[in-house]
Amino acid sequence: MEKSIEEPPMNVPATRNDLMIVNMGPHHPSMHGVLRLIVTLDGEDVIDCEPILGYLHRGMEKIAENRTIIQYLPYVTRWDYLATMFTEAITVNGPEQLGNIQVPKRASYIRAIMLELSRIASHLLWLGPFMADIGAQTPFFYIFRERELIYDLFEAATGMRMMHNYFRIGGVAADLPYGWVDKCLDFCDYFLTGVAEYQKLITRNPIFLERVEGVGIIGGEEALNWGLSGPMLRASGIQWDLRKVDRYECYDEFDWGDSMAKRR
Repeated sequence: MEKSIEEPPMNVPATRNDLMIVNMGPHHPSMHGVLRLIVTLDGEDVIDCEPILGYLHRGMEKIAENRTIIQYLPYVTRWDYLATMFTEAITVNGPEQLGNIQVPKRASYIRAIMLELSRIASHLLWLGPFMADIGAQTPFFYIFRERELIYDLFEAATGMRMMHNYFRIGGVAADLPYGWVDKCLDFCDYFLTGVAEYQKLITRNPIFLERVEGVGIIGGEEALNWGLSGPMLRASGIQWDLRKVDRYECYDEFDWGDSMAKRR
């Protein structure tokens, strides 16, 4: 006589209504960069978020104690791999101001060009991942198209696509190679068409506007209290551009109009 095998009853998980605490970061792929967020979730709703900072300190000040400026520049160019020219600039600008060291005009112009190209490359790598984070993948691929052209210019002038080690006290490591200026002008002409493409693809996109317009508004006083800078500070209504206020390098010789970001 065969015995019937009874199957154990299926356990149905009970629905839980309590909150869930989730760690995001501090390392990839959870977050962009070394930032840790302790997020409290109620289902899919974020009801609390605690940012934890301080994961990027690598003892650079201590390293600098027994290095010369020439030895130390390769370190600082890695501080911000998205805008390496700026970290090099502040490292050499300080000693130049303290020692009243005059930088030749040509070298100062080259520095300003490199800084502006670095600024464009850095902003592009903000734009692409930001759009990907809110659901638009196409701009993420487009921005690398322009960044590669900028990196071509960097490589031709410095020998490195990233971590350039190009600035020096009193100037730059080497003059621009033959034909570099023409290639840079070609990029500028091309990039203007790219900006128009981004505006058509993003700025006037109703889905994009629906997801960002009126979200995360920061007023001028709050922006100052938080120590915001650059486009975020200007978008909060504060007229502040270090190129005009501090007039480092040769920016006081140029007039590029109003750099105030538009608020919405």
